[in-house]
Amino acid sequence: MIENPILNSPYHRPSRHFAFDTSGITNVVLERRRPSSHFIPVPRPRKNGGSVQHELPGFSEADIEENQLVNNIRQALERWRAGGRPNITPTSRRLLEYWTDPSRDNPILYCQLEAAETAIYIAEAAVKCGDPWIRNELDIHNADYNSGLHRVALKMATGTGKTVVMAMLIAWQALNKAAQPADRRFTRRFLVIAPGITIRDRLRVLLPEDDENYYLQRDLVPADLRGNLNQALIKIVNFHALRPRDKSAAGKLTPLNAAVLQGDSQDSDAFAESDEAMVKRVCAGLRGSGEIMVLNDEAHHCYQPRAAAEADSEKRLGAAERKELETRDAEARVWFSGLLAIRKQLGVKAIYDLSATPFFIGGSGYGEGILFPWVVSDFSLVDAIESGVVKIPRVPVDDDRPSPDVTYLDLWQKIRDGLPRYGRKADTVSPEELPDALDGALASLYSSYQREYTRWEESGAAAKGDPPPVFIVVCSNTAVSKMVFDKIAGYEKILKDGTAVLTPGTLPLFSNVRSGRWTASPRTILVDSKELESGAALSKEFRGLAAKEIEEFKAAYARRFPGRGDVAVTDAELLREVMNTVGKPGRLGAEVRCVVSVSMLTEGWDANTVTHILGVRAFGTQLLCEQVVGRGLRRRSYATDEKGLFTPEYADVYGVPFQFIPTVGRTRDLKRKPVHRVRAEPDRQHAEITFPCLSGYRQEFPDASPSAEFSPQSVMVLSKRDLPIMTETAGLVGISDTQSPETFLRLRPQEVAFRLAARLIENLDDSADPRPWHFPALLKIARRWITECVECHDDTKVGLVMSSGLLQQAVTKIRDSLRWPEGAPPPRTVPIFQPYRSTGSTSTVNFTTTKQIYPSAWEKSHVNAVVLDGPAGNSWERAAAQTLESLGSLVQAYVKNDHLGFVIPYSHGGRGHRYIPDFLVRLEPTEDGIERTLILEISGGRKSASVAAIKADTVRNLWIPAVNGHGGFGLWGFCEVNDPGRIRQAVTEAAVKLDGRGGRSNAS
Repeated sequence: MIENPILNSPYHRPSRHFAFDTSGITNVVLERRRPSSHFIPVPRPRKNGGSVQHELPGFSEADIEENQLVNNIRQALERWRAGGRPNITPTSRRLLEYWTDPSRDNPILYCQLEAAETAIYIAEAAVKCGDPWIRNELDIHNADYNSGLHRVALKMATGTGKTVVMAMLIAWQALNKAAQPADRRFTRRFLVIAPGITIRDRLRVLLPEDDENYYLQRDLVPADLRGNLNQALIKIVNFHALRPRDKSAAGKLTPLNAAVLQGDSQDSDAFAESDEAMVKRVCAGLRGSGEIMVLNDEAHHCYQPRAAAEADSEKRLGAAERKELETRDAEARVWFSGLLAIRKQLGVKAIYDLSATPFFIGGSGYGEGILFPWVVSDFSLVDAIESGVVKIPRVPVDDDRPSPDVTYLDLWQKIRDGLPRYGRKADTVSPEELPDALDGALASLYSSYQREYTRWEESGAAAKGDPPPVFIVVCSNTAVSKMVFDKIAGYEKILKDGTAVLTPGTLPLFSNVRSGRWTASPRTILVDSKELESGAALSKEFRGLAAKEIEEFKAAYARRFPGRGDVAVTDAELLREVMNTVGKPGRLGAEVRCVVSVSMLTEGWDANTVTHILGVRAFGTQLLCEQVVGRGLRRRSYATDEKGLFTPEYADVYGVPFQFIPTVGRTRDLKRKPVHRVRAEPDRQHAEITFPCLSGYRQEFPDASPSAEFSPQSVMVLSKRDLPIMTETAGLVGISDTQSPETFLRLRPQEVAFRLAARLIENLDDSADPRPWHFPALLKIARRWITECVECHDDTKVGLVMSSGLLQQAVTKIRDSLRWPEGAPPPRTVPIFQPYRSTGSTSTVNFTTTKQIYPSAWEKSHVNAVVLDGPAGNSWERAAAQTLESLGSLVQAYVKNDHLGFVIPYSHGGRGHRYIPDFLVRLEPTEDGIERTLILEISGGRKSASVAAIKADTVRNLWIPAVNGHGGFGLWGFCEVNDPGRIRQAVTEAAVKLDGRGGRSNAS
């Protein structure tokens, strides 16, 4: 038994895993990442030394096979990361840097990042990085299985955040399309397809206009790019919408009239909606041109069935199970056929499949449980458990009954003969006829729930309004579910004399009957997932079974929303609202403690309070086991411990023969940090600050020819520290070889000078008004610089200057040495604005944080709080905010530069970077009416002095001259403070200098 199965950080690549052997998982820890494998561990009870083996049909311990495609892609991804993620667009690089920023207050789970990175690598970089085989192999699989549709599957365990990944994929595509409209690799048109209404409604968080959208809530898009996200066109549907509808007129025809109108046509779908009409209806709103990107949520429902299903697997199944498989097969045909129709009518760029269980099912015509061959990324349930991202499912492994098997593990085999068959009317079944083993399982699992409920009460969570833990029961059919529901929740019993009496449920915390009366708000609910998910009206049978619930929830709805009395709410909509809000404070389902489901609870049901699951049905495949257990995997708390790891949370499971990691540990509650909303307040509009958004700078040369004055700073030393001159390669046997950077070493000084002069013209001159006559003078200067300033050590040659890492340094050194004739105007720095966003504003700030905050003064800040960086806050930032608020009329407004999108581009080490200063300060107006703004930087020991100097030089010598020279943003100055006691003095002095129209301020 493993007390704590969490080995890895949820935010970093897994580096440890438990080893498996022929008996299953062991407590031996291997110091490397677990390979992606397709295997089905079979639970081995510990009774009688483990001599009894519970095997599900068709699988054994030998069914362990590595997913070679996934593992090879992981290796390619690691090489790409190590190389700095080359061969992607600037927008993609910006997003990846934002998602992986270690200072993020809302870090992204590694499993989410890896899934998105894999999609980006395959689409943008794989071919250029020497991995065209990935796309080739996908093309082969998609030709074999998907009629050529380009499908890419991302496998992520339930509860690991597939919806976040969908938002990341949409942001990646839409923002790239906005930046590069002509790039056909990207699109702004998205169709999101869900398996049911529950998920469809929950996926509204993918719409940028939704108040709770994930781009904002999960901080997936930098503030300066959020506006571009609004160009995305997103349509969310459940797959039922892909089924062609009957034409409206046909629905009113009698069978005889329909036959007459059909005439000699043999088409049984003569009155069905055409593919063209269906696509037009489903994709309404995705206007414009260009192919559509499809996101399939819970994509294991979507496959192209084969004509011949597996006869062997069907022989093992009962009538109810065969019917269930036939229904799934028919639904898969609808989904897949709809995709083919969309490709034909509009074009499909790519399909991204997201699923925890992307396996073929029995009856599909493929091997049952076989992984979709187009899966490219895998974060399995075992990975998720070892990283602490999900709850840990625990199943019975022993009991004291004198029997070789464990009673409540494979429960169905012991109770099925004592339960009503499929098709039996529910009102003819008595809850008093429950099989003993099922009655015992309910009582045993309930006792565990009682302990969990008591811990919830005693922890103070109840007093804070946190919802209680939830117990779910998954039943085989309507009659069984009603039987179990009445047993748990209570029912109206008719005595022999015809008198009706209320009988309370046998599990007191779940009973809907107390003191001879129905409770005002049901603690236990009965749902039929399939009926609720299809969108159709509730069946007469189920409406009768749930009549009391529906009546009570209608009354609760009326009390909660008194102004909506005239709004028609269907019974199905009401029950769906209850089911979808289980565990959500202040909603209709907040008080629900137990859910009894007629069929498997719908995927996407995202209650994170589930702690106990009871399966009262057959489980013919491990796929079905994982899907049911998945309803209880979502964590309640995401607080980390002192080691940066999540603490274990558990879900106890009876009746589902499923196990990955045997554990007896208990949950250790950690206090979550309070979440603060930081945003621009509408009533603080007077304190709004606007700013320019630059992507770079260029310099306009005067017409006169320049000269140069070299200084010690102009010198460049070339050595083997920059690049090796000789590299040797060798195999295990054979002849070794040596290589050297001949491309650079062969360059003559004259050729180097020529290229440097050309680069100076290209980078520094105004491309709109080129001055080619500068080239001879710049060529002469470049020759001098090579002769006087370049020192070659270690047998290096001057040609190394042309390597990408050194070239920009050389150009910068020459540029800084340029001098112009007396009387000639100096070079003019011109700003280069960001495409689609030349001006930013504090009005866009809106995010959440768990860091400490300092509430800002209403009259001084448009944003309601200053976020204090650091684990214990930042006393310097707090002091700066307090000082700025105390400077009276001198400071009109200020804002902490957090999620503001204000950046200053600069170069360092031959690469472009983005500097984010600490504060913007709008100063009091002067008589000339020109607005003045101060960039305030609070420097401390935690910041690199050399890098800080480069940033400050860029602000003073490039950004401020460019912006002030532009004239459209008032006057700007820069103030750097490295002593918190001098903030007041430094800001005052900088304001005085800026009032003098200097446009610059000295560091203080």
